[in-house]
Amino acid sequence: MSLTVLSRVAALLLLFVALLHASALPAVSSYEFTAYRMQQYNIQQKRHGCRGARVQAEARSADEPVLTRRCVIMKLLDFSIERYLEALRQTAAAVLILLPKNISAVHQDIIQSFMVGESEALLRDTIIPTYVVPEDEQLLFMYEEVKHAAATRASSILVRVLRSMVIASAFQILVTNTKPIKPITDNTITTLEGVLPGAGEDLPTIIITAHYDSYGLSPWLSYGADSNGSGVTILLELARLFRKLYSSTHSQPPYHLLFSLTGGGKYNFIGTKKFIEENMDHAETSLLHDNVAFVLCLDTLANGDELFLHVSRPPKPGTPQHTFVQQLELVVSSRFPWVKLGMVHKKINLGETTVAWEHERYAIRRIPGFTLSHLGDPKAELRGSILDTMLHVDLRKMKRNAIIIAESLARFMYNLSDKDSPKDIQVFKGQMEFQDSRMSTLMSLLASLPRAMQLDKEPKNALLVNSLEHELRHYLHQVHRHTFRQDKRDPELTFFDQMEQPMMMYRIKPAAFDLFLGGCIAAYLGTVYYAIQNFEYLYTKLKAAVKSKQQF
Repeated sequence: MSLTVLSRVAALLLLFVALLHASALPAVSSYEFTAYRMQQYNIQQKRHGCRGARVQAEARSADEPVLTRRCVIMKLLDFSIERYLEALRQTAAAVLILLPKNISAVHQDIIQSFMVGESEALLRDTIIPTYVVPEDEQLLFMYEEVKHAAATRASSILVRVLRSMVIASAFQILVTNTKPIKPITDNTITTLEGVLPGAGEDLPTIIITAHYDSYGLSPWLSYGADSNGSGVTILLELARLFRKLYSSTHSQPPYHLLFSLTGGGKYNFIGTKKFIEENMDHAETSLLHDNVAFVLCLDTLANGDELFLHVSRPPKPGTPQHTFVQQLELVVSSRFPWVKLGMVHKKINLGETTVAWEHERYAIRRIPGFTLSHLGDPKAELRGSILDTMLHVDLRKMKRNAIIIAESLARFMYNLSDKDSPKDIQVFKGQMEFQDSRMSTLMSLLASLPRAMQLDKEPKNALLVNSLEHELRHYLHQVHRHTFRQDKRDPELTFFDQMEQPMMMYRIKPAAFDLFLGGCIAAYLGTVYYAIQNFEYLYTKLKAAVKSKQQF
């Protein structure tokens, strides 16, 4: 081998190794972030969500054909129930979903598709850990890298080999917590109630209720803006306005008005069930013992131009609930004719372990009621999604729905059936008008905090419940907080811990890169060794080459 060739080979190897070092990510670089595990709970002995938490696997794109023992990385655009089930079928090590910071920038079709998949995933029981994590620069870099790696696998064999040996970076995902998952047996359910007493004795009672908790793929990311922050907001504003009517003996109606904010609404309305049992089975005196005209449940009312009255039994003519429905129809047709009002009749099957709407809890105890919502289907994905944010709230439509409810109640309680139309007689105007700023503030507060029932011991959740109680005490009488504890031996609802996990991302080179780099180093050292062993020969050749060049 000539000296010129040898020197060129050595220089090329040095340059190549330097380029590799410059382009490669540091093998020891890492990034720590917080990931939120998919819900895990048992209700009526039926298991939901994922039962796994530990992760130690290489990150792979959902586009990869082989996902076995890999951590599958998805963005909202990638996520679908088909891809999720494929990851489960291939026994992937984990699924990691990246949640964009700006949901409003995501196309509505993508949001709807994710909600459908989210709803389906929550109905299943799996051992494979599923996590949701808000996007950031480092995680998006990882996503792009694994996505690009999946795309190059369709290239030629030579390109794939060179990329895997020289350019590619692998990512290792690790959950550092190794503690076993434990059930939470000391969870509590809090329900708030307050009353506006009517004028007279032995009066019938109207109950207005809404559940305040949220639900979604991950408890820590469930804000429940429309479902059911809207119901709580409208209830609190109704309490403020009706307090003005009840404060004067001249306008005090002949009805008791009971307001109730219930917990556990997303879990078979267990808080409502406990509240009814305590008032009817254990309390000696309660408004639920007396004549209840009807129960009006407020659920998901911040959007749409449709209103559905969900009933377990159609109201019979002559009953208070039938009269109220007539007033509801009259207010909608005269003041908001573009709003479509419909009734959805669903019988209660006592053989089923779950109920669809809150009023069904009352109907089981023969208390008439209905649920008002802009959703016609109780299984609508919006009722349980981490994407139910302020994006799905239309404050003008929520205020319109609140006016419809308030005016219909007032016309019913003051017996204005034979009076002028709702367009001519408007109770809630002027000083009695709904306040846009107050409703917006209440809605923003509720939608800014995760309100999942699993977080009942979190300081922020406790502060929220205290704030709701303070609001009720400001406008209502006989405000009580009911805290229900489950039987530890046989709980109806069991949650599990480790919903918030520290997660590590390691950026590493694949094993093929180490082999290739080792080969380059071996070739370089072999070249140097050959030069040392044949130094005299190489020196003679170099001297002759220089002398020949000088003669020219």
